[in-house]
Amino acid sequence: MRKTAASEGAKVAGERSLLLGIGISSVGIGMYVPFSLVFFHHVTGLSLTLVGLVMTVTGLAALAFMPLAGTAVDRFGAKRANLVLYGIRALGFALYPFASSLPAFAAVALVTALADRSFSIVQQSLIGEVARGTARDRLQASTRALQNAGMGAGALLVSGVLALWGTGGFTYTAWGNSAAFALAGLLVSRVRAVRVVRAVPGAGAAGAGEAGAVGYRTVLRDRPFLGLTAANFLTALGYSALSVLFPLYLSTWLSAPDSLTGAAFTVNTVLCAGIGVLIAGRVRRSGARRTRSAALGALLFAAAFVGQIVLGTLRPGQSATLVALLVIVVVYTLGELVHSPSGGALSVSAAPEAVRGRYLATYQLSYSLAGALAPSLFTALLAVDGRLPWAVLAVAALGAALALLRLERHLPAEAVHAEPPAAPEAPAAAPAPVTAAA
Repeated sequence: MRKTAASEGAKVAGERSLLLGIGISSVGIGMYVPFSLVFFHHVTGLSLTLVGLVMTVTGLAALAFMPLAGTAVDRFGAKRANLVLYGIRALGFALYPFASSLPAFAAVALVTALADRSFSIVQQSLIGEVARGTARDRLQASTRALQNAGMGAGALLVSGVLALWGTGGFTYTAWGNSAAFALAGLLVSRVRAVRVVRAVPGAGAAGAGEAGAVGYRTVLRDRPFLGLTAANFLTALGYSALSVLFPLYLSTWLSAPDSLTGAAFTVNTVLCAGIGVLIAGRVRRSGARRTRSAALGALLFAAAFVGQIVLGTLRPGQSATLVALLVIVVVYTLGELVHSPSGGALSVSAAPEAVRGRYLATYQLSYSLAGALAPSLFTALLAVDGRLPWAVLAVAALGAALALLRLERHLPAEAVHAEPPAAPEAPAAAPAPVTAAA
């Protein structure tokens, strides 16, 4: 059956401004994330040890703030929360060059970390407010592609700045980040968000704090959504593999040159930016249920991890290793491109509108916890055997795929299906008996 414009997810009001803002802010993120420790060391003048300690402490503190961000989304709307977070990030990066003392840096870093950690919750909620049906899947894919392209452009931009001005260019980069976040906020202010305000289930006439607690009790009673969050935690461990495990595995187990890490990141970034929307569109047009396409992405992750085990067992020559690694990275990236839009739209659509912020705060914790656990888990397993962390990740990805398929019947139909399933046709009425004329 030919798809209509509506079924393909027609563009939503302010979509260009939303996506342009995401792209510009991603350029800002790309200008400091790849160099985060060195970046803040040169901007503030503090030692690398102090910078690392402050970043760890503020990052952990920001995790505790995420539930409050979910409550703020439900109370004030995702668009307002989004603008506040953009404003905090813009102010924070404008102040970093002046935060030359430890207390000043810790204060600015804490406030900025709170905004950074909470931003994914707010952005996912905003997509839920501005889009419905397949438009959510399309926006998820476009957002992922723009984030990868923007971060790659930001990394190249800061490399050029450093080549021209040396380490002093980090200060200009901080102010460039501030401008990027301010401009992104200005663009998002043009987005028209449709927010449905309903009472929090069970809240009654409770105040804001009590309503927030009641809202999170609602989340904790929703066992299918908690199952979805747990399944995403298993997949999120795989998302950490490329940045955390892959470089260590190359240098310690395969004894491969470090330059292969850069090549792998380049392949991943180029594919995500170049064909992410295309792959997501093919998945969307296939009519696959979101649970099944997300499960397919997890299976592709598992295949890539098994490929690493085979490679680590055979340990071929350098040329064969290079080819095998590039094939594995392509399979891994395809898994990311299939899983990410479907998984994101599934979580947004499974969350009741009245408490969507709290639901997505809970869901995003799965990513944050996986990211926090990954370094220690991977290094401990790698010390035993280089193939062991990949085996754990393969089992986790397979478990996530199985969990998604089992959860399908328990999640809301509007979350599982990007489009409502077609109602079965009513059986044709039996023909009336023909009577002969007298």
